Amino acid sequence: MSGQSPRWQATARLLRRTGFGATGPQIDAVANQDWSVYLDTILALDPDRIPGAVATPRPTPVTPPTPGSGTRAADLEAITLELAQQMKDMTAWWVRRMVAVEEPVHEKLTLLWHNHFATSATKVPVAEWMGMQNQKLRTLKLGDFRTLALAMLTDAAMLYWLDGASNSVKKANENLSREFMELFALGHANGYTEMDVREGARALTGWGIGYGGRTAVAYSQFDSNPKTILGATGNFDHVGFCDVVLSQPQSSAFVAGKLWRQLAFDSEPSPAALARLTAAYGPRRDLKALTKAILLDPEFTASTGSMVTAPVEWMVGVIRALKVPLDQAWLIDAILVALTVMRQRPFYPPDVNGWPHGQAWLSTTSTTARVWAADKFASMGDLSTVEDAAKDDRIDATGYLIGIGAWTDRTVSALKDLVDDPKRLVAAAVNTPEYLTT
Repeated sequence: MSGQSPRWQATARLLRRTGFGATGPQIDAVANQDWSVYLDTILALDPDRIPGAVATPRPTPVTPPTPGSGTRAADLEAITLELAQQMKDMTAWWVRRMVAVEEPVHEKLTLLWHNHFATSATKVPVAEWMGMQNQKLRTLKLGDFRTLALAMLTDAAMLYWLDGASNSVKKANENLSREFMELFALGHANGYTEMDVREGARALTGWGIGYGGRTAVAYSQFDSNPKTILGATGNFDHVGFCDVVLSQPQSSAFVAGKLWRQLAFDSEPSPAALARLTAAYGPRRDLKALTKAILLDPEFTASTGSMVTAPVEWMVGVIRALKVPLDQAWLIDAILVALTVMRQRPFYPPDVNGWPHGQAWLSTTSTTARVWAADKFASMGDLSTVEDAAKDDRIDATGYLIGIGAWTDRTVSALKDLVDDPKRLVAAAVNTPEYLTT
């Protein structure tokens, strides 16, 4: 079988890591460009004004009033059902948005930062709050990390998720302080103590959630006494807490390494690569510079097959490549069920650690859902690239359709018996090792 050039294959990987799959024509359009200029162009786009985003505006649900103690059981059930429908609509919207956008990098990065600041509707069933958090991630993901971190510390969904709204001067709750240090900014047991967690919790006291997801501090519930956090003493509030934590020298390496593992590799960067990434991130905590540095780093550009494709990326990528129309409610419902079975339904990470990665996505259960989805999409999509090719060329044509530049002999052997049936051929191709890893 023939194969695409190394440059074409590297470009395919770049596009798959910055989006959801990639097709031959998309790869052709970028392969001969200067990647640095290309990344500057796409990262500078307004994520809410690009084609596809405009056509899929985010829902703006109104949260039903909080029921009182005397609310009838039937009314409570109605409120629960309304909240569940709003959350389902929000999830369906995001899947549609990921499929619809012409330039997917912004939705991809929003998904990755959703995984970093993992917040789940299993505990936060308010679609209004989850949608607002989602939009903050979308608009702040390429700015400075301090601004993003402060937005998350005061976000309604995050405060509810990590019990920040029940953290008061008389009854401190350490969840948000602990997870901010451990999972969001420093890393597990990376230079902080239990005393730092407790003192940090005091700095985060007093926050509450009001109508429309607006958050504010009730100063009667704020601990205004001095706190000592990571060796610094002062009457810290959430801003002071954030600044003290982010000023720790280990924070830059943690943030850079975490984004690297989500965007480039299932493993840690080498010391040399990490040094390059932290230099790009710099004292300004520049997330755009860090994102670009990861995607241009020689350890990323020179490698292949270093990351297992996560279910959302796989699902959206196949839908985009095959141009499957999402104009039927039953299909959206089926996609959400499949993503639930594959254990990566957007807005529903399993816990504050976020979704797993790597080999965890290749479970038997996940494989069953992928096979179902591949068969369904192949029967509904545009396979003309494959159907119009001569039979001897159909495996290469399938690769071009789904952005695979070379097949192993083993895969070719498995696919060659399917060339008479383009639907079965494509359905099998999107379940090959070449498509399941990038």
